[in-house]
Amino acid sequence: MLKQQLNFKLSQKLSPQQIQLMKLIQLPTQAFEQRIKQELEENPALEDGKEEKIDEYEDLGNENSAEDDYDSETIETEIDVDEYLSDDEIPSYRLNTNNYSPDDDDKQVPYAAGTSFTQHLKTQLSTVRLDETEEEIAEFLVGSVDESGYIRRSVQDIVDDLAFTQNIYTDEETVEKVLQKVQKLDPAGVGARSLEECLLIQLNRREQTKQVELAKDIMERSFDHFSKKHYSKLLSRHDITEDELRDAIEVIEHLNPKPGGAYSGNTRMVEHVIPDFTIKIEDGELQLSLNGRNAPEMHISRDYNNMLKGYKESKEKTKAQKDAVMFIKQKLDAAKWFIEAIKQRQQTLMVTMSSIMNYQKEYFLTGDERNLRPMILKDIADEIEMDVSTVSRVANSKYVDTPYGTKLIKEFFSESMKNDQGEDVSTREIKKILEMSIEEEDKRKPLTDEKLAKVLKGKGYPIARRTVAKYREQLDIPVARLRKEI
Repeated sequence: MLKQQLNFKLSQKLSPQQIQLMKLIQLPTQAFEQRIKQELEENPALEDGKEEKIDEYEDLGNENSAEDDYDSETIETEIDVDEYLSDDEIPSYRLNTNNYSPDDDDKQVPYAAGTSFTQHLKTQLSTVRLDETEEEIAEFLVGSVDESGYIRRSVQDIVDDLAFTQNIYTDEETVEKVLQKVQKLDPAGVGARSLEECLLIQLNRREQTKQVELAKDIMERSFDHFSKKHYSKLLSRHDITEDELRDAIEVIEHLNPKPGGAYSGNTRMVEHVIPDFTIKIEDGELQLSLNGRNAPEMHISRDYNNMLKGYKESKEKTKAQKDAVMFIKQKLDAAKWFIEAIKQRQQTLMVTMSSIMNYQKEYFLTGDERNLRPMILKDIADEIEMDVSTVSRVANSKYVDTPYGTKLIKEFFSESMKNDQGEDVSTREIKKILEMSIEEEDKRKPLTDEKLAKVLKGKGYPIARRTVAKYREQLDIPVARLRKEI
């Protein structure tokens, strides 16, 4: 049987304008500029820069549209031109200010120029004596060097690839011979297949002193013990004193484990962080400013105003004119929404960052991470009366320029833990104390995680050993055995 029912349902949906605003808020400065550029290309009714005064259209909205006898279809396409035209009589030059901040003129994006790491190596090949086949193999090997300066593939794989991709049939012996010549290129250590080989190449280029000879012997015979810092085994195996081992280790520590990373023009993309905010300290007070590139000037196209004026003055309304007006209306609405979204974005960014700055005022005045208060997204969301997702969009992708460097805003957020006095302290503060404790330890007998937990407890931070291990790993600090020095 068929049944008919009536249900009431309450739902909440975001409007297209709200979705557009949320997408704009989460964009960092450079991506925001690209989004504006894209909108300017797609919407001819939108223009950047200051709006010019259009005096001849000031009284356009005062005309009586009813005096023209439009049919019902024409009336439906009527739009109020005054919504899109400005009747502000204040000249634009009187709205300009002379006290621009440095951020307002920050319009240029720096770009890195230079030769890539791979091209740098290929240029050096022209100075090496090679026959035609060896030259092709050498170029292939150079192309296989990664950004750290290593060749991470076996010789057999390279031989196979040469045959399949370059139509070069050779053997492992020939590739090894050419590889040795590639390994003589600069920077020293390039073309190595392992860290051990990379360090040995650099040691072989050094003046062969007693310390260098011992360092080479350690690399060749006891690299595993050295990497694990088993100093007692190194002393007995090589029959040397602690002073001799210390000198050899000092030589090794001055080598470059990533020769490719030392070349400034490597193949990696150069990323420029452009801060969205700037915090300065003036007379003991914090001053917050928004990067001028986040506050572009946008306005409606003057040509579109002319089109609207022509439509209102036209006596006859053709089908083509109606279609054109509907197109203009869509573009004008889109332009108005976009301009309004940009203004709301600026306001949201300033309100959110201002709340974060005031919440962490003590940190921004001192720069000491131990002064960071426990802060979660909900704390700021409740204070500015916005949704947590809005605060998250601001914090996850925005940077702020502080007197202590450029920081990602989300770094100021942290969970809380209680100290021995029952006070809530930031986990960032505990990590800082842990880092300082490790720096102050005796490197001959570094502290284990269990001993570090006791040290922190003595300083008023009762946390478990597992928590210490987790924080140590987050700080990228190795275990006690690998921190040991002789």
